[in-house]
Amino acid sequence: MDFLGFQLRNNLFVAPMAGVTDRPFRQLCKKLGAGFAVSEMVSSNSLLYGSAKTRRRANHEGEVAPVSVQIAGTDPQMMADAARHNVDHGAQIIDINMGCPAKKVCNVMAGSALMQNEPLVAKILAAVVAAVPGTPVTLKFRTGWDRQHKNAPTIARLAEENGIRAVAIHGRTRADQYMGEAEYDTVALVKSLVKIPVIANGDITTPQQAKFVLDYTRADGVMIGRAAQGRPWLFREIEHYLRTGAELAPPKVAEIHRILREHLTDLYGFYGEETGIRIARKHISWYTRGLIGSSHFRHAMNQLLTVEAQLSATDEFFLQQAAANDHLHYEEALAA
Repeated sequence: MDFLGFQLRNNLFVAPMAGVTDRPFRQLCKKLGAGFAVSEMVSSNSLLYGSAKTRRRANHEGEVAPVSVQIAGTDPQMMADAARHNVDHGAQIIDINMGCPAKKVCNVMAGSALMQNEPLVAKILAAVVAAVPGTPVTLKFRTGWDRQHKNAPTIARLAEENGIRAVAIHGRTRADQYMGEAEYDTVALVKSLVKIPVIANGDITTPQQAKFVLDYTRADGVMIGRAAQGRPWLFREIEHYLRTGAELAPPKVAEIHRILREHLTDLYGFYGEETGIRIARKHISWYTRGLIGSSHFRHAMNQLLTVEAQLSATDEFFLQQAAANDHLHYEEALAA
């Protein structure tokens, strides 16, 4: 797929998720079938540029191109400065966040709260695009502020008019948070109104759902977030299904163990031991959810304070799973 001048392996996008889509996760998803990944949100506040967290989020060493960095904020000039700063530090695409529903973001009128102020949206888009000439700028937003105010079509037109090169739309309003089911009628409407690429997001959890959303909305791609937590191989399953119409065999328990082991090693190297152990806990929890004995394992694992202990406990758990279910695939092991 050609996307903004970059050749992607497919039209499957990793959604930006705060605290999740760090460099190790993005690299893993790309390795397992994703064509594109957006970084977790980076604040436009220049005072934060020197923080350890911000420096890590701007670390793209060894990352497969294109490198897309998401910025968030409410001040057009600060957003423009943030865009320039991130391009200077390796970003090849700048993504603007107007989709995050988190209170700590929306309470300062950033994220999806910006959709209430369309004139300000236009100013931010124009400022960011002007700040990084030659660098594509994209926008992620929701269907609207609430179900009575679905202004995604207006925001999409503003985006196109102000030089935004592609948009991604989550099929919920800000008020919906992540409750209920995503709707795709608004995404389909936006696709019919603009000429720039439109990426559909929300509740895409299976290969079959991905195909349905692509067919129903005529979107140029699908963006997957929470469904890939602890299941990064979902991208290769969707890729295979879209290409062949057949379901790809799910990974066996032994492969899950190998993928998790690789992921943990990258997390420790990226964050350092202390932070890496803490970050790893949620990923281990996602990888093991539903497996026999996983609740007890996670409780015990969360008490461990060294890399060696965390890896040893993880190895022991998966070796037990493999020994009991070595002839089974992952989904089959869940039900064993």
